[in-house]
Amino acid sequence: MRKKKIMIVDDDVYIGDMLQELLYKNNYDVSRAYSGSEALYALKDDRPDLVLLDLMLPGLSGEELLSRISDIPVIVVSAKVDIDGKVDLLTAGAVDYVTKPFDTKELLARIGVHLRNTPCGGDKIVFDEIVIDCSAYTVSVSDVPIKLTRTEYAILRTLAEDAGKVFSKNAIMAEIETLTPDCEESSLRTHIGNLRNKLKSVNGKDYIEAVWGIGYKLKS
Repeated sequence: MRKKKIMIVDDDVYIGDMLQELLYKNNYDVSRAYSGSEALYALKDDRPDLVLLDLMLPGLSGEELLSRISDIPVIVVSAKVDIDGKVDLLTAGAVDYVTKPFDTKELLARIGVHLRNTPCGGDKIVFDEIVIDCSAYTVSVSDVPIKLTRTEYAILRTLAEDAGKVFSKNAIMAEIETLTPDCEESSLRTHIGNLRNKLKSVNGKDYIEAVWGIGYKLKS
C-alpha cells in the first residue's frame, strides 16, 4: 500500500528536520518547502496527502498560500496563538491548528485523524485481485466491476488501507463514519456479510476474515 505523503512548509530548518524525522519514523513519506512561493511551485507537480503549514514564511505568507491550496487538508503549525486568527484560518480552509511548541503525539494523532477522514484523491488501493479507485469510488475484483453500497465501499476501503490489520467493530465504525454516517453498529455485521459475498462471487476467494472475539481483516 502506498505510504501517505506529507509536505512540511516551514523555513525553520530545525523544526522541519524534527518533523521530517518524526514522520519518517511513523511510516510517512515527506516533502519539504522552505517558503510559501517554493511550496506553491512544488504543489503543481507534487500532490501530498496533507500539508503542515507554518504561517511566518518568507515570500508568500502561510495565509496567502492557504488560500491557494485546494483539495488537500492543511494543518497550520504556528507560534501565533490569537484566537480570532485561528478561527479565520479554519474558516479559510485549514482543517486544524496546532500551536508551537507542540506535543509530537498530539500532532501525529491529529494528522492520523485528518488523513483518515480524507478521500484518497486519484489514488488506487490494490490488494490481491481487488482494486479500489478512490476518486471514482469503484471496486473491481479480477477486473470485474463490483457494485457496492456506500457502506460496503467504506468498510472495504477501511480494511484495505491497512490490509492485514484486525479492526474491531468500534474501530470500523469510527473509520467509516465520515463516508457513511447513517450506518449503525447493529447492522455492521450484515453489511460486512454482504460485502464478503460480493467479493467472493467473482473468483471464489473469501477476502474478509472474521477474527473471533476481535473483529475483521482482509486476507489474500
